Amino acid sequence: MISFELNGEAIQYNGVVDISLLKYVRQTKYLIAAKDGCSGEGTCGACLIEMNGKPKLACKVKMADVQDAKIFTVEGLPENIKKIIAQSFVDAGAVQCGFCSPGFVMRTKLLLEKNPNPTVDQIKKAINTNLCRCTGYTKIIEAVQLSAKRIGGDDLPKEKTDGKVGERLNKYEAYKTAIGERKFTDDLYLDGMLYSALKFSDHPKAKVLSINTLAAEKLAGVQKVVTYKDIPAERYLGLIKKDWPLMIAEGEITRYIGDVLAGVIADTEEIAREALSLIKIEYQVFEPVTDPYKAILPDAPKVHPNTENLLDVCSVLRGNPDEAIAKSKYVAKGVFQTQRIEHAFLEKEAAVALKDGLGIKLYSQSQGVYEDRRQIALMLGVDEEEVKVELLPNGGGFGGKEDLSVQGHVALFAYLMNNPVKLTLSRQESIRMHPKRHPVTMDMIIACDENGKLTAAKLEAIGDTGAYASVGAKVMERVAGHATGGYSVPNVALNAKTAYTNNIPCGAMRGFGANQVTFALEVLIDELCEKGGFDRWQMRYNNALVDGAMTSTGQKVYGVGIQESLEALKDDFYKAKYAGLATGIKNSGVGNGMIDESGVRITIKSENKVLIEHGWTEMGQGVNNMAIQTLCTETNISPDIITVEIDTEAQIKTGMTTSSRGTALLGLAIIDASKELKEALKTKSLKDLVGRAYNGKYVCDFTNKPGADVDEQIIHYSYGYAAQLCILNEEGKIEKFIAAHDGGKVMNPMLFEGQVQGGVHMGLGYALTEDLPMKDGYLVSDKLRDLKILRATETPEIEVRFVEKADPVGPYGAKGIGEIGLVPTAGAVANAYTQFDGIRRYKLPLNIK
Repeated sequence: MISFELNGEAIQYNGVVDISLLKYVRQTKYLIAAKDGCSGEGTCGACLIEMNGKPKLACKVKMADVQDAKIFTVEGLPENIKKIIAQSFVDAGAVQCGFCSPGFVMRTKLLLEKNPNPTVDQIKKAINTNLCRCTGYTKIIEAVQLSAKRIGGDDLPKEKTDGKVGERLNKYEAYKTAIGERKFTDDLYLDGMLYSALKFSDHPKAKVLSINTLAAEKLAGVQKVVTYKDIPAERYLGLIKKDWPLMIAEGEITRYIGDVLAGVIADTEEIAREALSLIKIEYQVFEPVTDPYKAILPDAPKVHPNTENLLDVCSVLRGNPDEAIAKSKYVAKGVFQTQRIEHAFLEKEAAVALKDGLGIKLYSQSQGVYEDRRQIALMLGVDEEEVKVELLPNGGGFGGKEDLSVQGHVALFAYLMNNPVKLTLSRQESIRMHPKRHPVTMDMIIACDENGKLTAAKLEAIGDTGAYASVGAKVMERVAGHATGGYSVPNVALNAKTAYTNNIPCGAMRGFGANQVTFALEVLIDELCEKGGFDRWQMRYNNALVDGAMTSTGQKVYGVGIQESLEALKDDFYKAKYAGLATGIKNSGVGNGMIDESGVRITIKSENKVLIEHGWTEMGQGVNNMAIQTLCTETNISPDIITVEIDTEAQIKTGMTTSSRGTALLGLAIIDASKELKEALKTKSLKDLVGRAYNGKYVCDFTNKPGADVDEQIIHYSYGYAAQLCILNEEGKIEKFIAAHDGGKVMNPMLFEGQVQGGVHMGLGYALTEDLPMKDGYLVSDKLRDLKILRATETPEIEVRFVEKADPVGPYGAKGIGEIGLVPTAGAVANAYTQFDGIRRYKLPLNIK
């Protein structure tokens, strides 16, 4: 018997002593503020608790070690202290996806008890054990400082807001998120719920000769072992191309180590995972195809039977680049290599499903609930309306939760059972399974005349899209489409190839191809400046896109704020001894001939409640705030009475939350819905309108694929623009990073800053340290700690400067901001280090020593 106190309650524990304290508090006491982000590595800090007055990671504490301990989770903190700290996190904008927030709240409480007035360096040191993938830590540091002042007696109230566009309205439901009350998918515990786990392939390429499940089925507590034979209808699914099997069949060849061969449904997750080890697979192993260049050779073994390994080629040709280069005064060229990157969202993949009539009710964290519905309906062989998907809070996505992962499997498991079923990946399984950022090789040439005016650009790029298509071809389209970045270049020949291999698939990730090619471009811009003796700021300014100029694809753009962004950095650039400069452009919307659309429904539930229903995923970027603030601006309704729901039962079909398009499309749909509501409010009160619903929609159907034979090239309805400056100190360390971003109209300054700071932080990791190497189709490491995500002490000061040049399409002139934060970053960092040591760099990560 082990005796201890938990949140002031005396506990007598006589269970298994080698389980973690985290598992006990979550699964026995249902205290969900402490999160599991790293599956026991002790890497993420999301499970931080107080034990005998000291910070402890609950995932590393065994129940055998809690005898006589006094333990507090966030739920048990003194109410006044918890409220001050959590509200300070909300007011400072430190809660984005919020999965990590309770851990930071606990860390702040323990720090301020010991040190009531910490310095910035002391705060960084204290929070260094906690990871945040969203904020870049700047807002968290500000939240700790604000907490210290408020606990010390300063009132410091948050400025009152009407919730309109341009105001610093606090993040929707941020307080509940900060204290751990808002339930993420893995926080759901339903009556009679069963647990499941997946059996992954042991080899990247092997023929599955047999799947023997007999021993697993006999294990006590196992309810069912599921294989490909149990799938009612379509086994092959996919976002664009249906090439990804939910489970591999006997006689079929695996394509990567994340292929699923079987699943186990059991009374507990432990039993399900034990049963996995009892499933016997007989393989015929083959040598995998892992090099994209070798993969597209004529005699290369095929990753998919009867399908060429060259998935797609995107080509853009304008003018005569060869002739222009031959006539140019200066030419710069190089072969660039970028790395595979793991999204590392703190919330691992999880889903819960239960039988619902003829179909399924699914609780999902996905970036596209209607896309979940479509694919699951195909797999189950039911009408889409029989699949009901409710979006739960998403603990970070960055593109990594676009593809169907656990949602399909758990939907199948629940369909076969009469009980709810939960499926949660371990961190190691998450890294193994979901698509990553593409490693891209780019052979690039750019040229300019004697005055530094850019004349031509050529690109030959190949991206390793791994085992399945995902949205890989679209990513490589963006590589070609953003190859000239924020500059006007009259002659281009751009080719981007997408290759299948037996590596982990690659798909959407923040930046979506633009950051890979911008790194190459910006390094070469600096080389041209060196060769021609050009001023690095002035050359960029002189060549920057302006209204009416063409992007690499030939699209004329308007509302372009690149020159204004450069002007915002000018003084700092010239003052710095070692500085790297880069600009960036990033599309908003899928475009490329595909439809971008959004619907919305605004329902007056009562005089004190207005409901917004839409189909976009809130994953930290603030799309719900954008919806609320747009509605407040249009109607003067108070933000305090507005709630937001996302559920496919509303039948407001929306595409994937991707491409920095949510703010624009949803905002325009709300403006459309508000027209009728505004008219009604001229003569009636909300009380008079109870029960009325107002529908709105916006559709962009006027784009085309690059190179299409059309009168006017319109690849995307909008773009975002930026310029960034990396400043090094005398020791060659990044002293400060300044990001000037053209948001068109800054809808919410606090959230805008947070998005850019988080994007820059991710970009700094991309530039300096992060990598996910593979060897022969296997991961070198599947540990979160080995991803080398920058911690607080490794993150420099990040300053955001607003530029507002109105977009002709976006609501109030607003532009997408979610992705562009990291597009110029690697180029700016690489160029800064070249100024410091004279070495020009062509490969990421830079691994500066």
